[in-house]
Amino acid sequence: MEDLDDKVRVDKWLWAARFFKTRGLALEALKGGKIELNGQKPKPSKVIALGDELSITQEHRKVKVTVLAISDKRGSAEMAEHLYRLNEELLNQRKPTLDMALVGYREKGAGRPTKRDRRKIEAIDFGF
Repeated sequence: MEDLDDKVRVDKWLWAARFFKTRGLALEALKGGKIELNGQKPKPSKVIALGDELSITQEHRKVKVTVLAISDKRGSAEMAEHLYRLNEELLNQRKPTLDMALVGYREKGAGRPTKRDRRKIEAIDFGF
């Protein structure tokens, strides 16, 4: 971890804390308004400080964290956990709606339809 005097950009810290796989993805999230720093939408060049509160919205979850340490080096997951304290985590586990089922929506990871599944899909009368 770095000295307390060092200044680290928000995008670099998010990458070092392993919230994003690359700095480019962290940069896109910041530009897209998916990150809030102390209740405001920061620019990627904003310097992060100890005690700052971050709200991070990702595709699969939304987390709120408090910055405990500053680092611009990406280490192991165990080291990254020492950079922040998790205040709140909300997982996005969206269930398919009925209209999704009509268009042949499949659960993620269910694989390709079998021959039997294909016959069932073709047997559905859409009224066209």
